[in-house]
Amino acid sequence: MKKIGLTLLTAFAGGAMALGVYKVIESKYSDNQSFEDKQKVYFTSNPSAPVSSTGDLDFTQAAAVATPAVVYIRTTYTAKSSGGGQDQLEQMFGDMFGQRSRPQQGPQMASGSGVIISPDGYIVTNNHVVEKADKITVATNDHRTFSAKVIGTDPNTDLALIKISADNLPIVKLGNSDDAKVGEWVLAVGNPFNLTSTVTAGIISAKGRNINIIGSENNEDENPFGRTRNQQTGPKLNKAIESFIQTDAAINPGNSGGALVNTRGELIGINAAIASHTGSYEGYGFAIPVNLAKKVLNDIKKFGTVKRGYVGVTFTELNPDNAQKLDITTTNGLYVNDLVPGGGAEQAGLRKGDIIVKVEGNPVYESSDLQERVGRLQPGDKINITVLRDGKNKDFAVTLKGEAVAPNRTAANSRSAEELFNKLGASFHALTPAEKNKLHVNSGVLVTQVREGGLFDAAEIPEGVVITSINKVPVSSIDDIDKAIVKPIQGNIIIAGLYPDGSHFSSAFPAQ
Repeated sequence: MKKIGLTLLTAFAGGAMALGVYKVIESKYSDNQSFEDKQKVYFTSNPSAPVSSTGDLDFTQAAAVATPAVVYIRTTYTAKSSGGGQDQLEQMFGDMFGQRSRPQQGPQMASGSGVIISPDGYIVTNNHVVEKADKITVATNDHRTFSAKVIGTDPNTDLALIKISADNLPIVKLGNSDDAKVGEWVLAVGNPFNLTSTVTAGIISAKGRNINIIGSENNEDENPFGRTRNQQTGPKLNKAIESFIQTDAAINPGNSGGALVNTRGELIGINAAIASHTGSYEGYGFAIPVNLAKKVLNDIKKFGTVKRGYVGVTFTELNPDNAQKLDITTTNGLYVNDLVPGGGAEQAGLRKGDIIVKVEGNPVYESSDLQERVGRLQPGDKINITVLRDGKNKDFAVTLKGEAVAPNRTAANSRSAEELFNKLGASFHALTPAEKNKLHVNSGVLVTQVREGGLFDAAEIPEGVVITSINKVPVSSIDDIDKAIVKPIQGNIIIAGLYPDGSHFSSAFPAQ
C-alpha cells in the first residue's frame, strides 16, 4: 500500500510540475502570438455551441455571441487638445465619428465603441474615437468600468489598439472579410446616442468602397494607391487606405469603433463612418475590413507601429472620362502617372503610362482593389502586378519598400498611469538585448510612434528615439513606463534617452 501511495504521490507531483511548466511556457509565448492565434487558443479552451446561419433570419444567436465583447468608450479632452483633425472631419461629416459635447470652457467629452479581441484586455476601436484623448474610460457589457491606455494608432486606416487591465474577458471571434458577400446579412453592434449594446441589422451593399474620408483634412499629400495631383516637387504620398465594407445596417453617432458581424457572430469589420447630410443614419454605413485590421493591430502590438510596405507609384483610377482625358482606349485599371525614385515599382521595371490591370491575378477596377491588398503586407514582401503596356499584359513582381525614417529633430499627481501614459502621445517597443548592447544601455524602449498633440510632439521628441528612463527610473517595457510615470519629480515627468545619432537628452513635462 505504501508503494501504491508513493506511486500516486509521484504521479500527482509530476503532473503538477508538468502543468506548471506548461503555464510558464504558455505565458512566455502568448505575447508573441498574433491576435488570431491567441483566439484559436481561447476558443479551443472555451468551446461554445456553434452559431447556425439559416434562411430564417433569426439573428439572436449572433447578437448573443457578439454583444458581450462590444464596449462603450468615453473620452475626455482638454480645451487645448480638442479640435484639430477630428473637428475638421466632424464639420464635413457631422458627429458620426462619436458623440461630443462642446462646452465653452473646461474639458470636452466624446464617446464611441470598441471590440474586445483578446481576453487580456486588448480592444480595437477607431483612431478618431481616441485621438488626442487625455482620459479614456471603457465600460464593458457587464457594467464594469476601466481606464484604458493607447497602445498605438494608425490614422492611415483609422484604427487604434487600446488596452485595459483585466483578464478572462469575452471576445468576438475574428472572421474572414474576404468571404463576405454583397447581399449577405450582417449586424452592427455598438453604442449609438449613448444607448449601450445596441444591435441593428442590414445587408452588405458593396465592398471595397473608397469614399476619400481618411486623410481628407490634409489634402497636400498624394495617395500611393489612388488619385493624384501634379506637383513640381515630385510624387508625394498620402498613405490613407480605404476599402470599406458598405452596409445598410443602421449606424449612428457612437457606433464608431463597434463591431460588424456576420450571422455566425464573427467579426468581419470595424464600423467607422456613415454617408449622411445630417450626421445621423440616412442609409449607408462603412466598416474597415477585419482582414486589414488584423495586420494593423498585430503590428501595433508587436512593434508599436505599423510596418507598411509601398508599391511606389501614383496613379489615376480609370473610367471613361479619365480615359478620354489621357487619350487612351482602356477604361478599367489604374493609370501610372509617376514612380517614386528608388521605389519598388521603379526597381521592378514599371513605367509611367503603364496601366495596372491585375494584382495577384485579380482584376483591378478601382484603387481599393490594390489598396487593401498592399495594406496587408510588410516591407520586403513581394506582390505580383500585371500591367497593360503597348497593348500587351506584362507581369512584374514588386518588392514593397518601407517608409523612410523621419529626419532627426533637436530637442528643445493625481492622474492615473493610463492618463499620464496617454498624455505622452507616443507608442513604444521594448529593446532586445542585442539592441541594448549596440547602444551601450542597460534599459530602454524605442519610440515607434509620436501622435499629434501629445507631450512628445510638443517637445519634438521624434520616432526612433530610445527612452532609457522616466522620472529617473530605468524603463524597458510598457509595464515599467506605467510604474515610473506615476512618480513625478517636483510635479514634472522627466524623460531621458538617446537620439538616433547617439546624443543624450532629457526633457521635463508638467504632470498635470
